[in-house]
Amino acid sequence: MSVKVAMIGFGGVGQSFAEIVNEKQKELQQKYGLEVEIVAVSDVKKGAVYQSDGLNIPKLLDCVRRTGSLENYPETSQTIKGWSSLETIEQSNADVIIEVTYTDVKTGEPALTHCHRAFDTGKSVITTNKGPVALAYKELIEKAEDNEVFFGFEGTVMSGTPALRLPSETLAGNEIREIKGVLNGTTNYILTAMEEGMEFNQALEKAQALGYAEADPTSDLEGYDVRYKAAILSNHVFGVPLDPKDIFCAGITGLTAHDINEAAACDEKWKLLARIRQGNGVVTASVQPERIKNDDLLAGIMGATNAIVYECDLSGPIMLTGSGAGLKETGFSLLIDLIHCHKRKELSKT
Repeated sequence: MSVKVAMIGFGGVGQSFAEIVNEKQKELQQKYGLEVEIVAVSDVKKGAVYQSDGLNIPKLLDCVRRTGSLENYPETSQTIKGWSSLETIEQSNADVIIEVTYTDVKTGEPALTHCHRAFDTGKSVITTNKGPVALAYKELIEKAEDNEVFFGFEGTVMSGTPALRLPSETLAGNEIREIKGVLNGTTNYILTAMEEGMEFNQALEKAQALGYAEADPTSDLEGYDVRYKAAILSNHVFGVPLDPKDIFCAGITGLTAHDINEAAACDEKWKLLARIRQGNGVVTASVQPERIKNDDLLAGIMGATNAIVYECDLSGPIMLTGSGAGLKETGFSLLIDLIHCHKRKELSKT
């Protein structure tokens, strides 16, 4: 039996996921008994195409990359074009909705509505969008459970680096007392460049030229991106909902070359850190620049790399490091969740 997938959003991440599925088809079948069929794609700018017996992935990617549109995808008697995202969710024969739209993190839309509609129609959801998970974690988890479907969001914190699956599975049995991390590659790249002698504005311009920073880098520089990730970690690891607005947040825009040099003279480095602490049934979180000693586990995390440390009562501190961004890495995070979705479905049959 194949897993039928509908993709809502088909930008760089969605296309990378399709590319990975196409490359790994034989391996997925042999290792996991997983055959993936992409039956639908709906993108607000590129259009939509649905074929109940599965789309041809190479033709799909070629069409989008040549023309920027799905309008010229070759049609058969079963092809339907032009569905909206909600029509695709409701009317396609997909088992799993891959939700990778451009979403307003402050409202969670349109991804939040897409998640609700998919669960309402008995479909699983896998997303890389932070907004819905940070803003409506408990509601969405409960709705997925009530409808006996899967909700995957591994890519929301560290892209293809499994920062969420590690504590829930590999570290099971530990009491995790604190989570701290460098969870934004843009700011870490800038701080590393400043350590190497650049001024803040120079480092930002270089980060933008390399594609690490957006044209409007406010969300990264002011720590807002990390604040949403901290809310997700609190929800998922500690089971305690934190409203992102209630998490203390300060960015790196106030740091100067003098600050960086002063820290270096004391064998310290500046890092933009997320901290989520649990104690006496209370969870607190903060996002802010901190001076840490050079022998701290996170001090050696340089450039656009991300890292997270779980302070555990039994195993001690466990650090996971990897890319926190990138199209292929984020596409891989979708595959991680899809494999686990498939495994869970197979287990339920036994």
